[in-house]
Amino acid sequence: MADNNAATPAKYDPHAAHQQRPRLRPIRGFQAQGQGPDGQAMPILGLADARQISEKVVFTMPAAQAILPLMDGSRGLDDIVSQVGRGLTRPILEQLVAQLDDAALIEGPGFETLLKKSRDDYDANPILPPASSAAFADMVVDGAYGGQGKATEDQKTNEGAKKVRELFDQWMAQVLKDAPDPSFDRLPAAIMAPHIDYGRGWMNYASVYGRMRVCDRPDRVVVLGTNHFGMGTGVVGCDKGYQTPMGVCELDQELASSLRFALGDKLFEHRYDHEREHSIELHMMWVQHVFGKDAAGNYPKVFGALVHDPMVNGGESYDGHGVGLEAFVAALKSATAKLPGKTLFISSADLSHCGPAFGDERPLTGEDEEVTNLRNGILQHDMQMLELVQKNKPADLIGAMSWQQNHTRWCSLGNICATLKTVEPKEIKLINFAAAMDQQGVTLVSHAAMAMW
Repeated sequence: MADNNAATPAKYDPHAAHQQRPRLRPIRGFQAQGQGPDGQAMPILGLADARQISEKVVFTMPAAQAILPLMDGSRGLDDIVSQVGRGLTRPILEQLVAQLDDAALIEGPGFETLLKKSRDDYDANPILPPASSAAFADMVVDGAYGGQGKATEDQKTNEGAKKVRELFDQWMAQVLKDAPDPSFDRLPAAIMAPHIDYGRGWMNYASVYGRMRVCDRPDRVVVLGTNHFGMGTGVVGCDKGYQTPMGVCELDQELASSLRFALGDKLFEHRYDHEREHSIELHMMWVQHVFGKDAAGNYPKVFGALVHDPMVNGGESYDGHGVGLEAFVAALKSATAKLPGKTLFISSADLSHCGPAFGDERPLTGEDEEVTNLRNGILQHDMQMLELVQKNKPADLIGAMSWQQNHTRWCSLGNICATLKTVEPKEIKLINFAAAMDQQGVTLVSHAAMAMW
């Protein structure tokens, strides 16, 4: 019933207490295609770690959806078999539990060992190694040599940064060639740009970063992102710099130390959330490319933080133990005001997430009246909320989103409001708005490029 592609199938251990009463960890399910006994294609269910601590994936039958919610640690396997019925047998369930345990998708010694190793590895390195930026650079080099897998590892290592810089320049040239205002007169206090992948969001990355090429270089960059996978219940600071194929942006130690002094160690308690988080890393290559190195050969220093949803618990942390929004803003505003030089704040924000991939009932493709109204409603809602951003009304933005229960699933409300509250801009300019949708209408994600002074 389950297969995680291991060479030797995992075996159920009747003496392991955590397998007898399995407690499922946060997981992400996705549709996949398998092969039935007759050789015909059949739908299967993929299960992956929502926290991205484990890289293993378990593939099982879609019927397992009736089993998984019962794995909460309170039931034995016989109880689960009895409650589910539908032909489920003890041996089938034992096999599934063994595979989930092998993939560290249930709580137990295997997961604890993996978690400890992951955290020890994280703390051993002062720099976050490249992840999404390296994958993108590899893809660009592969493309230059004819497609996926065509480039050698040496070519990827030696040519990645150069190829990405060339592509960034092409994108900036394309979006700015007919623009009446292709550059800013001065460095903004803050910008908003997406954290969607470059393939779907390049026009908004290029629109705002391209206009800063002739501005004064910032002395530090503070990137406020979204916590997509982590365990943090409030604002989560990063105590490391960031590496990309272009080089390293060192951590702004003065800023990090000042924030630790003001907010305590709890700001960095869940620092491990940053290890696989893309919303900050995706901005690093743009910062490096646009602002370059100083006379000492260094890129601007950086500080990254992930901001939680301010609609929950009045902006305090979800559990009351983490760093709340207002406390973080006060500390960040005070710390950056005391530091010398210029600070650029970046709100790494994606907006609406709509379509069946996010729980909506129907795809968003087609030209019939109902789906047209759905799409128009999403875009109209985005523009109404962005108008509140432009008017620098973070409290009204949170109130409006709460009243509407954030029905289009803006994922970055926290870092948008934190940026507005920290910078308190007098002028906010919407540069561009875009929405990316796949051909089947399963996924629609909107995003914007903005600048604040």
